[in-house]
Amino acid sequence: MNAFFEKLGFDVLLKGNNMLRLLQGLGVALRISVISVVISIVLGIILGVLMAQKNKVINVIAKIYLEIVRIMPQMVLLFIVYFGITKVLGINMEAEKASIIVFTFWGTAEMSDLVRGSLISIPKTQYESSEALGFTKSQMYMYVIIPQTIRRLIPLSINLITRMIKTTSLVMMIGIVEVLKVGQQIIEANRKTSPNAAFGIFATVFLLYFIACWPISQLSKYLERRWEN
Repeated sequence: MNAFFEKLGFDVLLKGNNMLRLLQGLGVALRISVISVVISIVLGIILGVLMAQKNKVINVIAKIYLEIVRIMPQMVLLFIVYFGITKVLGINMEAEKASIIVFTFWGTAEMSDLVRGSLISIPKTQYESSEALGFTKSQMYMYVIIPQTIRRLIPLSINLITRMIKTTSLVMMIGIVEVLKVGQQIIEANRKTSPNAAFGIFATVFLLYFIACWPISQLSKYLERRWEN
């Protein structure tokens, strides 16, 4: 059994505090993800509601914003913020803060588009029926529009959250020691004694990301099944 684990490179996890280091690296990635997600949800809802109002000025600005986010890879945005803007403006910013700014910038755009799409997908008959029943505008949104919007929005937003968690692996490119960076360091340090360490380490990293994202995915499926009934 030991020979089997050595052949697959899993033995390196038992050396020193390698497994603990991987878990700490995952903690860094999750911390960046959680902070970015929370801020993105708040800002995305506000921007999405504004976009749904069909104000021409807001829609033009929002469209430009969305196009920038969709066209520009997240890694390029990280480089622009951390190596470009901060240096040009003379700002001494930590890599983790720069990554949170970039992921929030990306997440807010994605979230606002989901909110806008969910709001405009509500049939006009829902608004008309609410008015016919004598609901005020606030009552209409509270009891009719918002509940339906949330049902459409939550599964989509959960998918965005899992994507943001997985994409945090890019922060290693600006020097943040997260789980993937730790994995590479372990592989390099054990290249001679454990030549197959790459498989064991990356398989473990995959498992850690799966453990982090799987419950969120299952929550999305549960909510979809519950609301279909």
